Amino acid sequence: QVHLVEFGGGLVQAGGSLRLSCAASGRTSSSYYMGWFRQAPGKEREFVSSTKWSTGSRYYADSVKGRFTISTDNPKNTLYLQMNYLKPEDTAVYYCASKHSPRGTEYDYWGQGTQVTVSS
Repeated sequence: QVHLVEFGGGLVQAGGSLRLSCAASGRTSSSYYMGWFRQAPGKEREFVSSTKWSTGSRYYADSVKGRFTISTDNPKNTLYLQMNYLKPEDTAVYYCASKHSPRGTEYDYWGQGTQVTVSS
């Protein structure tokens, strides 16, 4: 079992920045990927960014490339998402997730989410 807790959401003006954190505990050693997803009101959950623990490879949705940066602090089992140049359309609940299989696309464990609201 893996427990994920997100921190760092809040209200920010357009053009501002926020950094989200995700503290992981439990069987984190079996995780292959960690990722960030978001869900806006009335919309489906969408992929934002992910990283592979073993290689540090990073992946981003086109909508956040150049503005968001995913990173990890491996000794602390913590995942971060630095969000710059925020836009109102970035408003959503942000979730971190952990994937424990090298294949497929499904993530196995999810945090409770943290609200990010960007005002215009």
